[in-house]
Amino acid sequence: MRKWLFSIIVALTMVNGQWSMVNGQNVQLLYDLGHTLYGDLSGRPNITSTVEMFKPDKWGSTFLFTDINYYTDGAAGVYWEFSREFNVTKNKRWAAHIEYNGGATSIEHTAIASRFQHALLLGGAWNWASADFSKTFSVQALYKQYFKGMGRKGFSSAQLTAVWGLNFSNGLVTLSGFCDVWYDPDVKGKLSLLSQPQFWVNLNTLKGMDGVNLSLGAEVEVSNNFIFNDKGENDKFYVIPSLAAKWTF
Repeated sequence: MRKWLFSIIVALTMVNGQWSMVNGQNVQLLYDLGHTLYGDLSGRPNITSTVEMFKPDKWGSTFLFTDINYYTDGAAGVYWEFSREFNVTKNKRWAAHIEYNGGATSIEHTAIASRFQHALLLGGAWNWASADFSKTFSVQALYKQYFKGMGRKGFSSAQLTAVWGLNFSNGLVTLSGFCDVWYDPDVKGKLSLLSQPQFWVNLNTLKGMDGVNLSLGAEVEVSNNFIFNDKGENDKFYVIPSLAAKWTF
C-alpha cells in the first residue's frame, strides 16, 4: 500500500529554468518514529528502504516500487507495487489503470503479515498537470480484489485514491502525497485509510550543488484501520512521522 511517488507520477527536472517531464528512478531511506511515539508499536520496523521507477511512453506509463523493512537483526519483510496506465484520450487526462499489490514477511514478525495480502486493482484515472508540470493531481477509482492468504479470506473491495504534487521556489521544495480510502469488511466502519504527505528539499537546486541529486525531508503517515500493532490489531488511528532521504538517478 505504500506509494512513494505513487501510481501516477510526473517526474520533473529543471532545464534552463523550465520544468520538463523525464523518466524517474530513485532510492529512498526512511527512519520511522512510530516505535518510539506509540507504546503499542514497539515491534514496528524503524528503517525502510525504497527503490522506485516511473517510465512514461506513448501508450501511457509504468510505475513500480519495492519497500524493504528492517529490524536491528536484519530485513523483516518486502512489499511491492506495480501499476500500468493506458491513455484513453488524446490529451492523456483519462487513463485505464491496472495495479498489483503484495509482498512477504518473515515468520518471526507475523504482526505485519496481513498488510501484505495480495491484491489486484482495475479501474480508471483522471490526471492533471499544470503547463510547467510544477503542479500535478490525479484521482483513481478502482475495483480491488483481495486474494486469500496471510490468514485472511479473499474479498472484493473498492478504492479511491488521490495523488498530488507541488514544486516551488525554483524546484527547491517539493510537496507531494497521496490518500487511499478502501473498503475492508473486517475493520471497524468497513473503511481503511492511508495517507502519506511528504516534504522534500532538493539540494541539486542550490548553488554549487549541481549533480548532487539528494533530497532531504520528512513524511507523515496518517492511517486508520491499517497499521497492525504489537497485539496484531489494526483498528486504530495513527499519525507517524519519519525522517527521509532520497537520491534520484
